Amino acid sequence: MNKYVNTETTFHSMKLLQLGASVEIISGKMVYVEFKLKNDIHVSYVYHINKNNKYFLDRIKPYPLPIKEVEHANDVINLIKIDLEQFKNAVNSNNIRAFIDTNKELHQTMKSLEDLFLYYNVDDTYIGEMNKQIKSVKESIKAQAKVSQRVYNGKDPDNL
Repeated sequence: MNKYVNTETTFHSMKLLQLGASVEIISGKMVYVEFKLKNDIHVSYVYHINKNNKYFLDRIKPYPLPIKEVEHANDVINLIKIDLEQFKNAVNSNNIRAFIDTNKELHQTMKSLEDLFLYYNVDDTYIGEMNKQIKSVKESIKAQAKVSQRVYNGKDPDNL
């Protein structure tokens, strides 16, 4: 690390400590990985080693998604390989742009929901209603999976 980065890190740590944070500076590398697929679709990831010496993998594009914390570098490679295979297959779909746009909209909705709860005193009734709607969307996704043709068999889904 150069002197500027060290100075900036110390400055940021001091400010965060003043806010009451526990700060651990981890020296290491952050790795950015990008793949360019057909139809101008980019799939990119970033991973780094966290304070527990585990790898934390995030997908950055085509929409942000924390993927998983794993023990070994090979696990990161395998996760990226499977995810990339799925996207290489998905870019052949006529619905790929709609799928990406829907995920971006869900991400934005999550950020809006967070703003609502962090900036306003939200009524319990609204929270219950929101949870019912979320449950309904999850049930709809599972129901659609049952009637749709499976197009990737390299592994089973993690969240259905």
